[in-house]
Amino acid sequence: MMQMFITLSIDVMILYMLVPFILTRICRWGVLSKGTVKKGIAFTFDDGPDPLYTPCLLDLLKEHEVKATFFVLGSKAEKYPKLIQRMYQEGHQIGIHNYIHTSNWVLSPWKSKREQADRTADIVERITGERPTFYRPPWGLLNLGDLLLMRKSYRIVLWSVMVGDWKPMVSAKQLKYTLLKRIKPGSIVVLHDSGDTLGADKEAPRHMITGLKEVLEDIQGQGLRCVRTDELIDKDVRGIGEVVPRAKRSGQVQS
Repeated sequence: MMQMFITLSIDVMILYMLVPFILTRICRWGVLSKGTVKKGIAFTFDDGPDPLYTPCLLDLLKEHEVKATFFVLGSKAEKYPKLIQRMYQEGHQIGIHNYIHTSNWVLSPWKSKREQADRTADIVERITGERPTFYRPPWGLLNLGDLLLMRKSYRIVLWSVMVGDWKPMVSAKQLKYTLLKRIKPGSIVVLHDSGDTLGADKEAPRHMITGLKEVLEDIQGQGLRCVRTDELIDKDVRGIGEVVPRAKRSGQVQS
């Protein structure tokens, strides 16, 4: 009886966790991991907003006239609404990265959607007046229910370039070298503007911003355009995640 229970538990775990991992992370089924816009790349930033590092990052992006995508945590958006407002006002895309940085593997499908994604979307919508439709799960991990429920409401975005910028002892020079080596037209690059999540170095965003400054100078000299994720995907895509006209994005935000 115990052996049967253990076998059943393993089977359920494989179905609930590993099948979605294989489909999305390996086969890239049902998710966005690269774009089609010629000479375009998208920088995306997870885990914020952070009161120390996010303003510095926004200053850098503004200096280089770069538009990016921020996958924010709802709990931090509640705490720092002015940073969310600034992202929106300066033309960046705001996506969802759960309410708190919890793996969907330990959540039920209903909790990951309603208590994490939908709750964060509600918060961002109250701040900006526009509801996010792009979603990135923490660590890029989805459960089986997410493939059925989450994809009905959101476009799920992963990445094509990850450089481990959250790790301790990764220098700005190393980040620059690795990014320039891996970035190609259509790349979706994942970086982090906060270092307070599990396994991250608190000082890591500082090194990331320093390295990114030199990267932006180099890639713009190569003729690559840094755009939002919604601008990087095929413009013929319609429905969930449809590109929002700039006229709407430039409207007034709610206080």
